[in-house]
Amino acid sequence: MAIAENNKPTLASGCRWGGTPEEPVLLFPEGAIRVKGTGLAILGLCDGHRSFSEILAELQVQYFGADARRIREDAERFLEQLQEKRILDIR
Repeated sequence: MAIAENNKPTLASGCRWGGTPEEPVLLFPEGAIRVKGTGLAILGLCDGHRSFSEILAELQVQYFGADARRIREDAERFLEQLQEKRILDIR
């Protein structure tokens, strides 16, 4: 399922952040995922208020010089995988 520009991703019910600021962990009913690097940057923007297009714009600022199409494809694929695992809601 493609993510529309106006969709607003957010953590699914029952999912929350844990761990420490140095080593954040995404907790979900079936387990936990240690999140680092680009995944952390993407998930940190998924607050249910920002649209997918706003998230992409912020990522383009954070990763200045990176190919915008690649940022979009990678972010979309990452978010879709989390949605399939019921870790993320995309509204």
